[in-house]
Amino acid sequence: MNQIEMTNKLDDQLVAALEVARAALFLPEPAGGQRIVVAMSGGVDSSVTAVLLKYWGYDVVGLTMQLYDHGEAITRPGACCAGVDIRDARAVCDKYAIPHYVLDYESRFSNTVMEQFADSYLKGETPIPCILCNQEIKFRDLLAAARDLGGEVMATGHYIQSRPAIEKGAASGGGAGLWQLHRAIDESRDQSYFLFSTPREELAHLRFPLGGLHKSATRALARAFGLQAADKPDSQDICFVPNGKYGEVIERLRPGASRSGNIVHVDGRILGTHNGIIHYTIGQRRGLNVAVGEPLFVLSLNVVRNEVIVGPRDHLLVHEFALRDCNWLGDQALDALSAKGLVVRVKIRSTATPALARISYKNDFISVQLFEGEYGVSPGQACVIYEKDNQSSHVLGGGWIVTS
Repeated sequence: MNQIEMTNKLDDQLVAALEVARAALFLPEPAGGQRIVVAMSGGVDSSVTAVLLKYWGYDVVGLTMQLYDHGEAITRPGACCAGVDIRDARAVCDKYAIPHYVLDYESRFSNTVMEQFADSYLKGETPIPCILCNQEIKFRDLLAAARDLGGEVMATGHYIQSRPAIEKGAASGGGAGLWQLHRAIDESRDQSYFLFSTPREELAHLRFPLGGLHKSATRALARAFGLQAADKPDSQDICFVPNGKYGEVIERLRPGASRSGNIVHVDGRILGTHNGIIHYTIGQRRGLNVAVGEPLFVLSLNVVRNEVIVGPRDHLLVHEFALRDCNWLGDQALDALSAKGLVVRVKIRSTATPALARISYKNDFISVQLFEGEYGVSPGQACVIYEKDNQSSHVLGGGWIVTS
């Protein structure tokens, strides 16, 4: 399929979408075999990314990670990085003469992501392993592999935007050579919550051509290219947790983790028993199997006493918490926030609306003070920080919640 044939198949909207995606590369027209490596999961987004780059004339190489391989997850819909997805990625590459490599990261993924996932639950936290996978595997190990293959940059199908800082001292700048991270245009697909921990030094080597598109445009481009993945469902579950059964995975990784204990009301009353705190999360209401004539929610998990503490919803309201292991992408130095702090917007769940807060920094921790409070803030979850202007898409960084 040549460029003229492809252009004739697109309406004006998709031609405009192509221009937006091309501009997001911040690269000159390909010359001399300029190579771009594409992280390919087998889904529609990474498939379109690879084909677009090939269409524009770049020397494209596809990389797919094999992260796990256990029976039920190999063929189930909505998974990623195993079995049928590797096959789908290879089929796209075969069709468009793109070299394709599968990298076995099972051991690295297990040691770095799955083990920490289990340990976090045993601490009474609610971890988000996808963020750690992006930080440690995709944008570190995979990027290193892309460089080894001669890639000038690595592109992915994530819905997020990156761009060079304008100039040193500018309101949205931050210095020559620095890059910024911004929310995607399609708010329903924005993945900034899962990518806030991308190391700043790696941003200049990453490209996200779909960040300025809506998902509907991506699928339309996939159909125009004749990709079988055009209508493939998006991955939804955590890849190594079949059917969302977290407890079974943790029990397999940490035998004996499901120790029974008491369910205790916040006023001290013992209301019943549980079959392991790993089966409970902060804010949970369903599945408590206790009744006192009022709605009850999980307020906290006492790991030392092996207790699930429950109570009314108003006890879940939190106004202040701290963040550990922070990744800062803002313009001013993090140390400068120790005095007056900075008014920002923060998101404590991927689906939440960014809320106004004031942040300050001390002793490697970011303190977050919410203007109106949030319900169900849980240790182990991520908190992502954005500029306070609701019209701004600038991602300032984030960290992991340690107090609530």
